[in-house]
Amino acid sequence: MGFVYDGRKAFRLLKRALNTRSAARRVRRMLEHHNPATFQIAVYFADTDVNMYQIRQWYQPLADIARRWPVVVLARSPLGAQALIDDGKLPVAFVPKIRDLERYIATQDIRLVFYVNQNTRNFQMFRYGRRWHVFINHGESDKVYMVSNQFKAYDYALIAGQAAHDRLSRTLWGYDVDNRTIRIGRPQADYYLAQTPYPSDDRQVVLYAPTWEGDRASMSYGSVITHGERLVAELLRTGEHRLIYRPHPRTGVNDAAYKAANERIIAAIAAANGKDPSAHHLYDDGPDLGWQLAAADVAILDISAMIYDRLATGKPLLVTRPVDERATVDTSGYLAQCEWLTADAAADIVAEVQRVGSDEVAMNRLRTWVQHYFGDTTQGVATAKFHAAVERLMAELDEYLRAEIGAAAADEDDDDEEAKEEGLNG
Repeated sequence: MGFVYDGRKAFRLLKRALNTRSAARRVRRMLEHHNPATFQIAVYFADTDVNMYQIRQWYQPLADIARRWPVVVLARSPLGAQALIDDGKLPVAFVPKIRDLERYIATQDIRLVFYVNQNTRNFQMFRYGRRWHVFINHGESDKVYMVSNQFKAYDYALIAGQAAHDRLSRTLWGYDVDNRTIRIGRPQADYYLAQTPYPSDDRQVVLYAPTWEGDRASMSYGSVITHGERLVAELLRTGEHRLIYRPHPRTGVNDAAYKAANERIIAAIAAANGKDPSAHHLYDDGPDLGWQLAAADVAILDISAMIYDRLATGKPLLVTRPVDERATVDTSGYLAQCEWLTADAAADIVAEVQRVGSDEVAMNRLRTWVQHYFGDTTQGVATAKFHAAVERLMAELDEYLRAEIGAAAADEDDDDEEAKEEGLNG
């Protein structure tokens, strides 16, 4: 049995290596005729295509920033680079090896480097000084990921609001939160589009966006098996609801049973649409995230950054309570007063959706938490804060560079004076 397992593993590794090599060739062909350009901001992305969701949510805010300060994505993975090029939202530089990165950096005036995750290869970029390394993350949440000691590796971190400030202050020893973080709210929410791929009617729209199964017990937040199949079945049968099902891109990568449950949900949605084409239930695996959060009347979410993306809209949501008691749940923030959905209550999801959408006490509590996590969520405010943060960092960098030039000039004057004195004494 061990030989069979080893053989399958070797085959998967070989297949992945061949796919990666093939992708590298395609990427180089796609970029070979691109005209070289000059950039001042880089987004460092070392991941493969499986984590594209982490950078896609930043496309629109970064494209807006690029109108003033040109932005390029430094892609280290062939599969990641190919996905970035296919998306076509931002210019891409393919720098798979350190020597490629060095050559590219030498041709550019990169002043800010943004990071959307904590990939271990980020460390390879930190070696380049004379620029700011800025962690912008790929979401706001109360997961343990959000208080990683890795925050200390960056010059600055752009955070959402007071909740993030408190979380970091409480957890990271010796970290100067006041001086090394800048609050910007959730600029992505300014670009959420309300245009939907279904007609407007009287159906109540419910977004169910579960996370993946996780890779360890403490991160077992996924609800597809424990809650998902039951609540989906209930919502599909009413004739009064429209379901948007958006599972995490990594759903089922570690657990075959989780993957099978996800596939059954997708099949159930297709069957419901076949029975009633006017229902327009949607299985959504598209690259764009935002309109779903804005369009849904109620959202059902697992413990993940999606909770906080939804919070930025100020609209009702239910949070699935993990069944696994080993799952880490931080109840020091929003999760202390959120509207929980237990596995047992999934059978009564229709009543739960009705309750959370009409309970004024729950809505007032929600508004308080929205302010705590994101500050002013008025349209355009977060984008203005993001632009102001970039402006500030660029100005600080200019100050350092001017100081260096001044110091170098002073050293040169001192050298000239020494040379004159030596000439007179000689």
